[in-house]
Amino acid sequence: MPVKQKGLALATAPGGTWVQTDRSAHEKWAMLSISNPRAASVLHVLVAQMGRHNAIVASQATLAKAAGCGLNTVKRALSVLREQGWIEVRQIGPTGTACAYIINDRVAWTGKRDGIRYSMFSAAVLVADDEQPDRDELGAQPALHRLPNLFPGERQLPSGPGLPPPSEPSLPGMEPDLPAQYMETPETPPFERLETGEDS
Repeated sequence: MPVKQKGLALATAPGGTWVQTDRSAHEKWAMLSISNPRAASVLHVLVAQMGRHNAIVASQATLAKAAGCGLNTVKRALSVLREQGWIEVRQIGPTGTACAYIINDRVAWTGKRDGIRYSMFSAAVLVADDEQPDRDELGAQPALHRLPNLFPGERQLPSGPGLPPPSEPSLPGMEPDLPAQYMETPETPPFERLETGEDS
């Protein structure tokens, strides 16, 4: 029986094979490659793995593995990239073991300045198998329950067999709606849905 290879994995696959850059950024990147080659290589890793988004979430240990360097080296590289305005770093949780690394655009914050403010943005997620508590079971877990994807204006229509006895089926037309993911359309962008309460 062949041995299954384990390693780094993207929770969101990169979209396509091209990342568009402008000429001035190329020249600045060339200067960065001369002044700090390791920071430039870490920036290459971030851009290559960020998928369709301008952000990636990863632990510093996982980034170090992806960049082929030590943890202290990747910390110094990220510090250089942040100080020189290449990336924005946003901590996830109180410990800072995992952060979101944002490229090109600053994240937007909502809420009152004297209270808690929040920022919502999309990001690719890069994880390593050796950081997972169930790493010996990876690839062999049962499938997750499926939740519906709905476009604005669509409603749920339950169909198919229910659970086996002793489960009691709901009365026809009285089934509770499942939590659903609303698909983005040009007419209803995600932040507008949050403001109008369509996601609730």
